[in-house]
Amino acid sequence: MLTDGGSTSRTSIRTEGKTLYDGQDRPGVLTFVPAGAERVGCYRDVDLSYSALWIDPALVLPGLERLRDTPVLVNRSDAVIGTLLRSLCTEMSLDHVPDTVYVEHLVALVALRMAGLEGNLLPVASRGRLGRRTFERVRDYIDAHISSDISLSEVADIAGMPLDTFARRFKETTGRPPYAYILEERVRRAELLLRDTSIAIGAIAFRLGFSSQSHFTTTFRRLKGITPRTYRLHFSPES
Repeated sequence: MLTDGGSTSRTSIRTEGKTLYDGQDRPGVLTFVPAGAERVGCYRDVDLSYSALWIDPALVLPGLERLRDTPVLVNRSDAVIGTLLRSLCTEMSLDHVPDTVYVEHLVALVALRMAGLEGNLLPVASRGRLGRRTFERVRDYIDAHISSDISLSEVADIAGMPLDTFARRFKETTGRPPYAYILEERVRRAELLLRDTSIAIGAIAFRLGFSSQSHFTTTFRRLKGITPRTYRLHFSPES
Protein backbone atom coordinates (compact mmCIF):
# COMPACT_ATOMS: atom_id res chain seq x y z
CA MET A 1 0.00 0.00 0.00
CA LEU A 2 1.21 3.50 -0.88
CA THR A 3 -0.09 6.49 1.08
CA ASP A 4 -0.90 9.00 -1.67
CA GLY A 5 -1.89 11.92 0.53
CA GLY A 6 -3.18 13.08 3.89
CA SER A 7 -1.97 12.18 7.34
CA THR A 8 -2.91 11.02 10.85
CA SER A 9 -2.04 12.51 14.21
CA ARG A 10 -1.29 8.99 15.40
CA THR A 11 -1.16 5.53 13.88
CA SER A 12 -0.69 2.36 15.89
CA ILE A 13 -0.18 -0.99 14.14
CA ARG A 14 -0.14 -4.38 15.87
CA THR A 15 0.61 -7.81 14.46
CA GLU A 16 0.77 -11.13 16.29
CA GLY A 17 -0.09 -9.31 19.52
CA LYS A 18 2.91 -6.98 19.32
CA THR A 19 3.07 -3.27 18.53
CA LEU A 20 4.90 -2.92 15.23
CA TYR A 21 4.51 0.82 14.69
CA ASP A 22 3.41 3.81 16.75
CA GLY A 23 3.70 7.18 15.05
CA GLN A 24 2.11 9.16 12.22
CA ASP A 25 1.15 8.48 8.62
CA ARG A 26 2.45 10.78 5.90
CA PRO A 27 2.34 10.90 2.08
CA GLY A 28 4.74 8.62 0.22
CA VAL A 29 5.14 5.89 2.83
CA LEU A 30 4.74 2.20 2.03
CA THR A 31 3.20 -0.69 3.94
CA PHE A 32 3.51 -4.39 3.09
CA VAL A 33 1.23 -7.11 4.47
CA PRO A 34 2.05 -10.72 3.51
CA ALA A 35 -0.73 -13.13 2.63
CA GLY A 36 -2.47 -14.55 5.68
CA ALA A 37 -0.92 -12.09 8.13
CA GLU A 38 -3.06 -10.43 10.80
CA ARG A 39 -2.62 -6.66 10.94
CA VAL A 40 -4.62 -4.48 13.33
CA GLY A 41 -4.49 -0.71 12.96
CA CYS A 42 -5.78 2.16 15.11
CA TYR A 43 -5.83 5.65 13.59
CA ARG A 44 -6.48 9.09 15.09
CA ASP A 45 -7.53 12.21 13.11
CA VAL A 46 -7.58 10.25 9.86
CA ASP A 47 -7.38 12.00 6.50
CA LEU A 48 -5.77 9.46 4.18
CA SER A 49 -5.90 8.39 0.55
CA TYR A 50 -3.90 5.39 -0.56
CA SER A 51 -3.35 2.94 -3.40
CA ALA A 52 -3.11 -0.81 -2.89
CA LEU A 53 -1.46 -3.44 -5.08
CA TRP A 54 -2.73 -6.97 -4.38
CA ILE A 55 -0.35 -9.74 -5.45
CA ASP A 56 -1.58 -13.31 -5.91
CA PRO A 57 0.53 -15.51 -3.58
CA ALA A 58 0.52 -18.23 -6.26
CA LEU A 59 2.16 -15.93 -8.82
CA VAL A 60 5.64 -17.02 -9.97
CA LEU A 61 7.83 -14.00 -10.73
CA PRO A 62 11.38 -12.94 -9.81
CA GLY A 63 11.63 -11.69 -6.23
CA LEU A 64 8.29 -13.06 -5.02
CA GLU A 65 9.95 -16.04 -3.34
CA ARG A 66 11.81 -13.57 -1.06
CA LEU A 67 8.68 -11.47 -0.55
CA ARG A 68 6.85 -14.51 0.86
CA ASP A 69 9.33 -14.53 3.75
CA THR A 70 9.09 -10.79 4.39
CA PRO A 71 7.18 -9.82 7.56
CA VAL A 72 4.66 -6.99 7.91
CA LEU A 73 6.36 -3.68 7.10
CA VAL A 74 4.83 -0.32 8.06
CA ASN A 75 5.58 3.20 6.81
CA ARG A 76 8.80 2.45 4.94
CA SER A 77 10.15 4.73 2.22
CA ASP A 78 11.32 3.85 -1.28
CA ALA A 79 11.09 6.38 -4.12
CA VAL A 80 11.29 3.68 -6.82
CA ILE A 81 8.33 1.66 -5.49
CA GLY A 82 6.33 4.85 -5.03
CA THR A 83 6.95 5.88 -8.64
CA LEU A 84 6.00 2.42 -9.95
CA LEU A 85 2.72 2.30 -8.03
CA ARG A 86 1.78 5.85 -8.99
CA SER A 87 2.45 5.11 -12.67
CA LEU A 88 0.20 2.02 -12.54
CA CYS A 89 -2.55 4.01 -10.79
CA THR A 90 -2.30 6.70 -13.46
CA GLU A 91 -2.73 4.11 -16.22
CA MET A 92 -5.78 2.61 -14.50
CA SER A 93 -7.36 5.99 -13.74
CA LEU A 94 -7.27 6.75 -17.48
CA ASP A 95 -9.27 3.54 -18.10
CA HIS A 96 -6.24 1.91 -19.71
CA VAL A 97 -5.77 -1.81 -19.22
CA PRO A 98 -1.98 -2.25 -18.92
CA ASP A 99 -0.39 -5.11 -20.83
CA THR A 100 0.26 -8.25 -18.79
CA VAL A 101 3.99 -8.08 -19.54
CA TYR A 102 4.08 -4.52 -18.13
CA VAL A 103 2.23 -5.45 -14.93
CA GLU A 104 4.39 -8.55 -14.40
CA HIS A 105 7.56 -6.51 -14.81
CA LEU A 106 6.27 -3.86 -12.40
CA VAL A 107 5.27 -6.46 -9.77
CA ALA A 108 8.69 -8.14 -10.01
CA LEU A 109 10.46 -4.81 -9.49
CA VAL A 110 8.22 -3.91 -6.53
CA ALA A 111 8.85 -7.35 -4.97
CA LEU A 112 12.62 -7.07 -5.33
CA ARG A 113 12.67 -3.56 -3.84
CA MET A 114 10.26 -4.44 -1.03
CA ALA A 115 12.27 -7.49 0.04
CA GLY A 116 15.35 -5.27 0.04
CA LEU A 117 13.74 -2.92 2.59
CA GLU A 118 13.87 -5.77 5.10
CA GLY A 119 17.43 -6.66 4.15
CA ASN A 120 16.45 -9.71 2.09
CA LEU A 121 18.53 -8.63 -0.89
CA LEU A 122 18.79 -10.97 -3.83
CA PRO A 123 22.30 -11.94 -4.94
CA VAL A 124 23.64 -10.00 -7.89
CA ALA A 125 23.32 -12.23 -10.93
CA SER A 126 25.92 -12.45 -13.65
CA ARG A 127 25.21 -10.48 -16.80
CA GLY A 128 24.91 -11.87 -20.30
CA ARG A 129 23.17 -11.36 -23.60
CA LEU A 130 20.69 -13.66 -25.29
CA GLY A 131 22.15 -15.88 -27.96
CA ARG A 132 21.32 -14.93 -31.56
CA ARG A 133 18.99 -17.89 -32.13
CA THR A 134 17.27 -17.42 -28.78
CA PHE A 135 16.66 -13.74 -29.48
CA GLU A 136 15.32 -14.57 -32.97
CA ARG A 137 12.85 -17.06 -31.45
CA VAL A 138 11.67 -14.45 -28.95
CA ARG A 139 11.45 -11.73 -31.60
CA ASP A 140 9.49 -13.99 -33.96
CA TYR A 141 7.08 -14.91 -31.15
CA ILE A 142 6.49 -11.25 -30.29
CA ASP A 143 5.98 -10.41 -33.98
CA ALA A 144 3.43 -13.21 -34.36
CA HIS A 145 1.50 -12.25 -31.21
CA ILE A 146 1.85 -8.48 -31.28
CA SER A 147 -1.94 -8.04 -31.18
CA SER A 148 -2.27 -10.29 -28.10
CA ASP A 149 -1.75 -9.61 -24.41
CA ILE A 150 1.77 -11.06 -24.22
CA SER A 151 3.01 -12.08 -20.78
CA LEU A 152 6.58 -12.14 -19.52
CA SER A 153 6.24 -15.82 -18.66
CA GLU A 154 5.29 -16.65 -22.26
CA VAL A 155 8.37 -15.09 -23.81
CA ALA A 156 10.61 -16.50 -21.05
CA ASP A 157 9.29 -19.97 -21.93
CA ILE A 158 10.13 -19.36 -25.59
CA ALA A 159 13.67 -18.48 -24.54
CA GLY A 160 13.81 -21.53 -22.26
CA MET A 161 14.93 -19.45 -19.25
CA PRO A 162 13.69 -18.50 -15.78
CA LEU A 163 11.82 -15.20 -15.75
CA ASP A 164 14.47 -13.18 -13.96
CA THR A 165 17.32 -14.52 -16.11
CA PHE A 166 15.39 -13.86 -19.31
CA ALA A 167 14.35 -10.32 -18.35
CA ARG A 168 17.92 -9.42 -17.40
CA ARG A 169 19.49 -10.90 -20.55
CA PHE A 170 16.81 -9.43 -22.80
CA LYS A 171 17.62 -5.95 -21.51
CA GLU A 172 21.34 -6.61 -21.97
CA THR A 173 20.61 -7.58 -25.58
CA THR A 174 18.17 -4.84 -26.59
CA GLY A 175 18.85 -2.09 -24.08
CA ARG A 176 15.18 -2.19 -23.02
CA PRO A 177 13.07 -4.37 -20.73
CA PRO A 178 10.64 -6.72 -22.55
CA TYR A 179 7.51 -4.61 -21.97
CA ALA A 180 9.20 -1.48 -23.39
CA TYR A 181 10.43 -3.43 -26.42
CA ILE A 182 6.92 -4.75 -27.11
CA LEU A 183 5.39 -1.27 -26.84
CA GLU A 184 8.00 0.16 -29.21
CA GLU A 185 7.33 -2.62 -31.70
CA ARG A 186 3.61 -1.87 -31.59
CA VAL A 187 4.23 1.82 -32.17
CA ARG A 188 6.66 1.05 -35.02
CA ARG A 189 3.97 -1.02 -36.73
CA ALA A 190 1.42 1.70 -36.02
CA GLU A 191 3.56 4.20 -37.95
CA LEU A 192 3.30 1.99 -41.04
CA LEU A 193 -0.45 1.41 -40.64
CA LEU A 194 -1.17 5.10 -40.09
CA ARG A 195 0.13 5.85 -43.57
CA ASP A 196 -2.80 3.86 -44.93
CA THR A 197 -5.63 6.35 -44.47
CA SER A 198 -8.25 3.70 -45.24
CA ILE A 199 -7.66 2.10 -41.80
CA ALA A 200 -9.37 3.84 -38.89
CA ILE A 201 -7.15 4.78 -35.96
CA GLY A 202 -9.40 2.79 -33.62
CA ALA A 203 -8.95 -0.28 -35.82
CA ILE A 204 -5.16 0.15 -35.68
CA ALA A 205 -5.30 0.31 -31.88
CA PHE A 206 -7.31 -2.94 -31.76
CA ARG A 207 -5.08 -4.65 -34.35
CA LEU A 208 -1.94 -3.88 -32.31
CA GLY A 209 -3.29 -5.07 -28.96
CA PHE A 210 -4.01 -1.76 -27.22
CA SER A 211 -6.90 -1.82 -24.75
CA SER A 212 -8.52 1.25 -26.33
CA GLN A 213 -7.92 4.04 -28.83
CA SER A 214 -7.12 6.42 -25.97
CA HIS A 215 -4.49 3.99 -24.63
CA PHE A 216 -2.98 3.81 -28.11
CA THR A 217 -2.99 7.60 -28.45
CA THR A 218 -1.36 8.11 -25.04
CA THR A 219 1.36 5.53 -25.72
CA PHE A 220 2.05 6.79 -29.25
CA ARG A 221 2.32 10.39 -28.08
CA ARG A 222 4.64 9.41 -25.22
CA LEU A 223 7.02 7.57 -27.53
CA LYS A 224 6.78 9.72 -30.68
CA GLY A 225 5.91 13.14 -29.27
CA ILE A 226 2.75 13.55 -31.39
CA THR A 227 -0.67 11.91 -31.58
CA PRO A 228 -1.49 9.22 -34.16
CA ARG A 229 -3.88 11.62 -35.91
CA THR A 230 -1.17 14.29 -36.23
CA TYR A 231 1.32 11.69 -37.44
CA ARG A 232 -1.16 10.58 -40.11
CA LEU A 233 -1.73 14.15 -41.28
CA HIS A 234 1.99 14.88 -41.54
CA PHE A 235 3.38 11.61 -42.82
CA SER A 236 0.69 9.90 -44.90
CA PRO A 237 1.43 9.74 -48.67
CA GLU A 238 -1.58 11.99 -49.35
CA SER A 239 -0.40 14.83 -47.10
